[in-house]
This record gives sequence, structure tokens and C-alpha cells, in this order.
Amino acid sequence: MGKEDTIVRGAGLIYGLNDRPPLKETVFAALQHLLAIFVAIITPPLIIAGALKLDLESTGFLVSMSLFASGVSTFIQCRRIGPVGCGLLCIQGTSFSFIGPIISAGLTGGLSAVFGATIMASSVEMLISRVLKYTRKVITPLVSGIVVTLIGMSLIKVGISACGGGASAQADGSFGSFHHVGLAALVLILIIFFNRSSNRYLRMSSIVIGLMVGYVLAWILGMVDLSAVQNYGGFNIPVPFRYGISFDLSAIIGLGLVYLITAIEAYGDITANSLISGEPVEGEVFVKRASGGILADGFNSMLAGIFNSFPNSIFAQNNGMIQLTGVASRYVGYFIAGFLILLGLFPAVGLVFSLMPEPVLGGATLLMFGTVAAAGIRIIAAQNINRKATLVMALSFSFGLSVELVPEILCQLPETVRNIFSSGITTGGLTAIISNLLIRIKED
Repeated sequence: MGKEDTIVRGAGLIYGLNDRPPLKETVFAALQHLLAIFVAIITPPLIIAGALKLDLESTGFLVSMSLFASGVSTFIQCRRIGPVGCGLLCIQGTSFSFIGPIISAGLTGGLSAVFGATIMASSVEMLISRVLKYTRKVITPLVSGIVVTLIGMSLIKVGISACGGGASAQADGSFGSFHHVGLAALVLILIIFFNRSSNRYLRMSSIVIGLMVGYVLAWILGMVDLSAVQNYGGFNIPVPFRYGISFDLSAIIGLGLVYLITAIEAYGDITANSLISGEPVEGEVFVKRASGGILADGFNSMLAGIFNSFPNSIFAQNNGMIQLTGVASRYVGYFIAGFLILLGLFPAVGLVFSLMPEPVLGGATLLMFGTVAAAGIRIIAAQNINRKATLVMALSFSFGLSVELVPEILCQLPETVRNIFSSGITTGGLTAIISNLLIRIKED
């Protein structure tokens, strides 16, 4: 049993990885995960569709297929089919990391080139998964801890932006107004209040309670327009290669580089998930789990491309949800997958979730993103922090947070390079790997 493993045993889980919670509690936990990820799943296709100036029908279909693909991908991750999947409560969804390269590919070659590159470039991540056990000197627990911490820190920016009202509030000048920040603060306080309860039902439903109270209050304040649901119905059937498929070498290379980084992020997310779930983060069991999870990350992205969706990745925010609810059972993931598939088939149902005001979601996600960063710090703290580790952390956090705080530093670089390194996770993660390999210090 490794040092990290001893840290997390007895960490306050209500249900462990292979426990089967009662149906009511399983549905409760699944709904909370769903509320945390729904908007994150549908946002990338909305951004991409807007940039490519797609019509309403195509935009709606892409959103539905993103939900459908996320459901199938989540089931594969949680169930573990053969060598594919990590067997943890790992939720997959449309990745934000690929938005830049996808828009570039779409503007030059259309959706067929986007889906062709999505399918072909996914082989990069699948290949990395097969040689993972030979890369332990490259992706060490220190490196993965740094990446997990950067994931949480980077996402906090998204959470606080939502608390202020999001992009729509920035456009109309109401960003940061009292009714936005106050609503987010109420949701945050309610989640903390119920999460600290000794009653496990209140603890497990703390996210749902906070979000539902915030949703109802927002509706009373006139911030929710439910009439839009009446104008958005229908039934979407998944049709493979609906928009055709073509292959553009530059698009494949661009997405392939991001898949490389996504593999590192997936490793960090699986490490954090294992830690929070009371599972080992070292040894053969963990290596097999991580390898299967990264393989599934690439395989699921290939499936997503086939079904007219964009690359999938493991969602870090659900690690925070596990820590907050105390439910790490992978059987909850089957229900989450089912809900996502249904939402993909019935777009009107999904719209109810998407109408939830950003401050309501921001109040919940801000806390969850913070717990992800905390999980990364716990991984780092379990290591021997010598002079080399201090230098690696200093460089990684400096470079990673620099591009997040001052993105203009990259403005003179070529667009492809800028798109890759604009993510603090990418920049900080690569810095951690390279500095950990190259820095040599002889300890006294």
C-alpha cells in the first residue's frame, strides 16, 4: 500500500467504488453530476457552431450528439469493457481544449474535415495509453499533482465568470451586479451548509438543493424564460457520418497535439479520482486503470467523431462532486450515461437544464473546481518536496498561470501555437514534464 493510498482510506466516503447505493440515492447522485456537467457539455458545440455560422437545425443536432456521445463515453469509462475504460466514476464530456483547432479546421474544410481529424488524431491518445507503463519517469505523481492543481485553478476562472453573470452579462453591462453575485453566493452557501450535515441524504443532495433553490429564485426574479421550451421539440436520431468525412493533414496534426495534452490531463484526472475514491494511485492496479482510462478517452473521441460530435475528455469537476457528496460508486455512472443519452435524444428536455442562469451554476461549480485544485495539492503533498520538486512546481505554476492571467503574452505567436499554449493546463503540464526530466540536483 502506497503512501498516497494510506492518506485517502477512511476519507469520509459514504459509498465506495464498487458499492451499489439504493436506487433513490443513486438517482440523486447521478442528477447532481448531471447538473454539474450539462452546460459544460453543450457549450463547446454552441461556440463552434457560432464560429462556423451553422444554421439552427445543425446547431441543435450537434448539441444533441454531444450529449449522446458523452453518455456512451461515460458508460464505457465506468463499465470498463475489456481494456477500454478506467472502471471509476469518471464522467466524459465535450472538451473545451479542442475548440480552437476545431474552428480552424472547420473554417477551411467544413464539418467533414473536423470529424475526420477528430477520428484520425484520436489514435495519438490511444497509442500513449499503450505505452503508459513505460512513461512513469515522465508522468510522475508530482507531475500529475501539478496538472490536477492547474486543472482546478484554471476552471476556477470559468466558475467565477459564471458567478458574475457570464458572457451575456458582460455584453449587457450587468456583469458582477448584486443579483448575479448574490444568487451565486446563495447557492454556494446552501451547498456548504447542507454538505457539512451529518445526515447523509442532505450531504448527497447538497448540490441539487443549492441549484434548485437558485433556479427557483432566478425564475421568480425573471431570469429564466421557460417559454423557449415550447418552441424547441422533436426527436434526434444518431446518424453516423451525417456531415460526411474528409481528411486534412494540418487539422489532424493540430488536433493530435491537443490529444497528447489531453492524455496528460486524463492521467491527472484519473489520479485525482482514484485518490478521492479511496483507490491506490501507485502500483500495477493504478497503472492498468490509468492506461484503460486514457485508451477510453481516445476511443470515445473516435466514437464521438463518428456520431458527428467533438473530442471527449474526462471532466475534472466530477471529481469535486465525488468529494462533496461522498459517493464514489461507479454504478452511479451508468445512470448518468443513461440520462445523457436520453437528453441527447430529446433536446427539449435538455433545454430546461441549459436555461439555468449562469450565476446559479457558477455558485456550485466554483466550489467544485476548488476541490479539484485541493485534490491536486494533496497529491503533491504526498511527495518528497525537495529542491528539484520545488523548482518544477515553481516553473509549472508560473508558466501555467501566466497564460491564464495574461493571455496577451502569446499574441505574437502563430495562431496554431497560440491555440495550443493558451491553456494553462497545457503550458503548465508540458513545463512540469520537461522540467522534471531535465532538472538534475544532487541533494546534500
